[in-house]
Amino acid sequence: MTPFWIAAGALLALALGLVLPALLRGAAPRADAPAERERANLDILREQLAALDAERAAGTLDAPAHAAARAEIERRALDEEGLSPAAAAADGGRAPKTALALGLLLPLVAIVLYAALGNRDALAPRAEAPAAAASVSEADVVAMVEQLAKRMETMAGQPNELEGWVLLARSYGAMQRFDDADRAWQRAIALAPQEAQFYADRADTLAMKQDRSLAGEPLALVEQALKLDPNNLKALILAGSAAFDRQDWPAANDYWTRARVNVPAGSELAATIDASLAEARTRSGAASAPAMAAAPAAIRGRVSLAPALAARVAPDDTVFIFARAATGPRMPLAIRRHRAAELPLEFTLDDSLAMSPELKLSNFAEVVVGARVSKSGDAMPRPGDLLAAPVPAAGGAPMTLVIDSVEP
Repeated sequence: MTPFWIAAGALLALALGLVLPALLRGAAPRADAPAERERANLDILREQLAALDAERAAGTLDAPAHAAARAEIERRALDEEGLSPAAAAADGGRAPKTALALGLLLPLVAIVLYAALGNRDALAPRAEAPAAAASVSEADVVAMVEQLAKRMETMAGQPNELEGWVLLARSYGAMQRFDDADRAWQRAIALAPQEAQFYADRADTLAMKQDRSLAGEPLALVEQALKLDPNNLKALILAGSAAFDRQDWPAANDYWTRARVNVPAGSELAATIDASLAEARTRSGAASAPAMAAAPAAIRGRVSLAPALAARVAPDDTVFIFARAATGPRMPLAIRRHRAAELPLEFTLDDSLAMSPELKLSNFAEVVVGARVSKSGDAMPRPGDLLAAPVPAAGGAPMTLVIDSVEP
């Protein structure tokens, strides 16, 4: 445990070293100082919220403690938004006192909060909680969240209204008050109807109300989320679960494969998705992803240059021939590089050209193939590049690509 406390002390010293000098300078407050201080305080509170959510996701913080801490931070965030310019200016004259208070109280508050909310057993299984540790009751949690709910009813039209409803929805979700969480998500969606994540979060909430079933309205919300953002991670995972529940194994495999691309390798979520993919493939009677997919293991074809564009191409210009998923990740599943002098040319794209193990031709049911001539040799499209319109890969039949248009 000693290294932990040494590191914690060093971090506290660093935090004080960053905060106290600014408070002790005692500079005259500028007209824009209150707004800047308010934004800085809100940034800190957002970081605290992110840390709390991460600890809850990791399982080191239980739901009541998480909700209590979150509600308190939310209350502070709303208080920051309501700080008047006069009050903010007056606060500047108390900087030395504030610095002293921070210097004395910040370490104590950090220790008390860790004792109340942290995972002490992970450091010392038999250690007793510090005497200063505060307990958070369920009633405290309910009171703080209800206080936030009442505040939100008076927040209409204020800049932080959307953030407030999102925080309230997540707090209710952590408390398993799904009806209240659903109403809060509806308010958030009304304020930001193009935010795909909110639809996915509301779908998850409704599914919890339906004994974890995504049938009906939850699935419609997932589909709306994917229309707004085809790569939304939560929506892809939920869509895969819905497909799995209705025994549509290929669809489950497709959604989860697309989700897996967006998850860091080696993470716990990646392992969970991999296990789900393996089960979907087993249920379908396939031993591996290639047998699940409709796309061929290899795509063959011919690419040529339209005569009308021949004068715009030099022999050493680069020709890229690539395959990518029809929907989902934009990164190529396979790519070949040639010189323009080789045109017209025959090509083959297969799994040996994959850029990552998760992004293989055989992992995707629908694939399109395109070609591009690049003056710069850069793999990213640039204005003036010459293009062949992407063509769907159908079965194992050879395909023909004609480079006949110009990138605007």
